[in-house]
Amino acid sequence: MLLSDFGIGFIGPAVLLLILLGSSLRILREYERGVVFQLGRFWKVKGPGLVILVPGIQQMVRVGLRVVVMDVPAQDVITRDNVSVKVNAVLYFRVVDPERAIIQVERYLEATSQLAQTTLRAVLGKHELDDLLSERERLNLDIQKILDAQTDAWGIKVTNVEIKHVDLNDTMIRAIARQAEAERERRAKVIHAEGELQASHKLAEAAQILAREPQALQLRYLETLTVIAADKNSTIVFPLPLEIIGPLLQALQAKADRAV
Repeated sequence: MLLSDFGIGFIGPAVLLLILLGSSLRILREYERGVVFQLGRFWKVKGPGLVILVPGIQQMVRVGLRVVVMDVPAQDVITRDNVSVKVNAVLYFRVVDPERAIIQVERYLEATSQLAQTTLRAVLGKHELDDLLSERERLNLDIQKILDAQTDAWGIKVTNVEIKHVDLNDTMIRAIARQAEAERERRAKVIHAEGELQASHKLAEAAQILAREPQALQLRYLETLTVIAADKNSTIVFPLPLEIIGPLLQALQAKADRAV
């Protein structure tokens, strides 16, 4: 009877010891750190590996150090040229100082998300619609720098920001299409005008050369005849200069005089 009472008395403290031991042990992975508080005051950052806490005296908060990919919800933005658009983005950041991430801000994930939304609206609202559509890389860099500077006090490093979509209403899409079409027509007209100008210069140079060399003009006539003769249905009226037919007419006239 006494032996049985001794066994029961031994099991009780052993179970209590195991419970206390289990509550005092923590295992942190390689990408985790533990912010340990002792009697409510910050003590130290521990991990990775096995961490032993004093039950009832020390408490630990886990913090992940991996890069967090956060989707920034679509935001209504009014650009500098008064165009209303919806813009969403994706944010990449990670915790570099677990102590500040826990102590300096409450729920750092939510705080970073809210800050990203307000910053997105503020930065894009300073630019025109054309900048949002054509200069995304520069805008991404501007937003990333502003967020990184503001979250530095929280122990957070913003590594990248990417604007994903810029949604326009149907009226604005049609207006942009008309603008693009007008721009293409303008470029086509400019290119055509430049070609006409270059051609006129070349024609003027050719005219000057032909004016100095009458033989070149005759060769040009013959070349034109060759081109026209390719079409058998054409009737060709080709003028001959007096320099060519003059001697022939004189010979015919002399022959006629001798015959008389």
